[in-house]
Amino acid sequence: MPKRLPVIALSAAATLAAVFAPAALRASPASPYFSVELVEPAGKSEAIAGGVLFRCERNICIAPRSRDRTLRVCSELRREVGTIVSFSAGGGLLPDAQLARCNG
Repeated sequence: MPKRLPVIALSAAATLAAVFAPAALRASPASPYFSVELVEPAGKSEAIAGGVLFRCERNICIAPRSRDRTLRVCSELRREVGTIVSFSAGGGLLPDAQLARCNG
């Protein structure tokens, strides 16, 4: 019976992780790093770009910081949710030339 204890503990940990992981995904970022305005409302409430989860409501999407370059995040998000009107990263707007490349 002593050999079963680690298996039971591991099983319990996996079960708890499966139960609480969805709640962690639903939590919105306390202070979003990315703030995006779209031309049209997003067709979905969540999108992944630059390795981060964007939460979208109508034509606004927000997300925490990514390790990817801002232009790459913008381009990946555009492919997921549509044309972007403005893209803010860390409080600074993406310049018009880079926004045009993002939407290109």
